[in-house]
Amino acid sequence: MTKKVKIGNLFIGGGERVAVQSMTNIKTEKIDEVVSQINLLADNGCDIVRLAVKDEKDAIALKSIKSRVQVPLVADIHFDYRLAIKSIENGVDKVRINPGNIGSEENIKKVADCLKEYNIPVRVGSNTGSIEKEFLAKYGKNEISLVESALKNVYALEKYGVENIVISTKASDVNLTVKAYEYLSTKTSYPLHVGVTEAGTYENGIVKSSIGIGSLLLKGIGDTIRVSLTADPIKEPIVAKKILRGVGLEKDYVEVVSCPTCGRTEYDSIGLAERVEYLTKDIKKPIKIAVMGCVVNGPGEAKDCDLGIAGSKDFCVIFKKGEVYKKVPFNLAEEEFIKEIKEIEKRL
Repeated sequence: MTKKVKIGNLFIGGGERVAVQSMTNIKTEKIDEVVSQINLLADNGCDIVRLAVKDEKDAIALKSIKSRVQVPLVADIHFDYRLAIKSIENGVDKVRINPGNIGSEENIKKVADCLKEYNIPVRVGSNTGSIEKEFLAKYGKNEISLVESALKNVYALEKYGVENIVISTKASDVNLTVKAYEYLSTKTSYPLHVGVTEAGTYENGIVKSSIGIGSLLLKGIGDTIRVSLTADPIKEPIVAKKILRGVGLEKDYVEVVSCPTCGRTEYDSIGLAERVEYLTKDIKKPIKIAVMGCVVNGPGEAKDCDLGIAGSKDFCVIFKKGEVYKKVPFNLAEEEFIKEIKEIEKRL
């Protein structure tokens, strides 16, 4: 089990639930716009939000932003150690740095001292574009060089007494990402931030992230995740939540089980499944619902569901735990089915 680390009002690692992260894509000094985006991310399931801090104006803006949001904030710092210090002084809950690109040993010590003074954690990470040259020369571009490069930067902070550390070793290649985290998990007990970096546009990014993040979570690797998409950031936590549901780490939601349809389907089961999923998206209860294409196999295939429906062009059957509960005319089926869902919700 990994070490537990506190980020603002949230704990990660040590058996805590896997936290979802995303990142704003608005210049951080634009306080009102950034606050609006952070709150929207939070409304869509984001637990931790990272912000790029490119200059002093961004760092100073963190204080006002922090006072207007509820989720923990992470300052993303590159190249200028002074921005890390300024961000910490302005109330950020965590910083993400790469000690290898903030300058001299003296600069690393200054950041380390500030982290300890304010008692906040730091994420140290490497990706395939930032592997230290010495490790590339020794191992080539693989999971070992990726991990050892990250650990070198961890050791640089440990040298000055920093112990609240989170580590990431991301790649855009799914196989390399998985191998890197598997290797990293054998080398450290620090919490791991998991993701496939630069995963791509919306659909391709979802596929790569689901395979990479999902396979690691199924092995018990990962304390916090980010789904990186070249898309509206609001979509990232939505997809992340679905990954957590898919691997069984989030239970309090309505799972809609639906068949892919075939030549036996005589009613709009596709449309009904989509409407049921939309109508139940805000229910925070562990309910399993089946929308099946036909009455031939539908009830039998969904025996473990709390409620299900299957139909033909003339009628639908509503069933519970695989047993037929009632038969209704097709034109009334959707209305009756939604009523049954609401009744289940009330009882839980």
